[in-house]
Amino acid sequence: MHSYTRRYTGPLQAVIMDLAGTCVDFGSLAPIQAFLQLFRNEGIDVSETEAREPMGTEKREHIRCLLAMPRIRSQWLEAHGKAPEAADVDRLYEAFLPLQTAAIAERATLIPGALALQDLLREKGIRLGVNTGYSRDMVNVMLPGLADQGFMPESVVVATEVPAGRPAPHMSLKNALELGIGAVQACVKVDDTGTGIEEGLNAGMWTVAVVASGNSVGLSEAQFYALPENDREALLARGRQVMARSAAHYVIDSIQDLPGVIRDIERRLAAGERP
Repeated sequence: MHSYTRRYTGPLQAVIMDLAGTCVDFGSLAPIQAFLQLFRNEGIDVSETEAREPMGTEKREHIRCLLAMPRIRSQWLEAHGKAPEAADVDRLYEAFLPLQTAAIAERATLIPGALALQDLLREKGIRLGVNTGYSRDMVNVMLPGLADQGFMPESVVVATEVPAGRPAPHMSLKNALELGIGAVQACVKVDDTGTGIEEGLNAGMWTVAVVASGNSVGLSEAQFYALPENDREALLARGRQVMARSAAHYVIDSIQDLPGVIRDIERRLAAGERP
């Protein structure tokens, strides 16, 4: 009979990254543009803060969450004379798809550090996977552009192809299966949303929260770097606080900081630590 009580002390085996706001689409703006336009078309005002709150979840679930918010729900009641129903969620999701697809195509630019990270992982023999709240159709719009820029993850998992999206662990576990990983504690989940960090924690993985390019700051690269340094630092400090509440093992400003984290996790694994 096999015994599996020995602590894992081997090398890091995989890095699993979220897409928008983590390794592509600085500021995670594509979903926001699409959600704001979707509700604008219904005559309903949704603020960017509201639109960002369920970020990281599967997109149909995201729409459901928005409709449940008191301010949005009351606008819906006023406009439609009744509470939103399942059929409304279905209709909105269908209307959302082309808006999201168009926004994704516009925002498929890699975040600085993604290619250097991919090179480092290849050099170290660490597998690279990504997962996303996007559907397969949405992600298929993005992948050719990423490949043109040189970014080619070995596993791509979407929320609509697992039993449950974030914060359930299923996407990260499917990545681990596809990558042939032998121990979840040898995996790192990198994400810019609390929901995505929770997914990694639920999967038993190390978790790294990214701040500058992600949902907690929410600015494009141009907008972010156009800010005076003091304002930029204040935004980062606030973003770090937000992401620290996710209970991530590490909070970093950018994926450019990930190599140092990987070295530290490898040191901790070698000492018999686990997430």
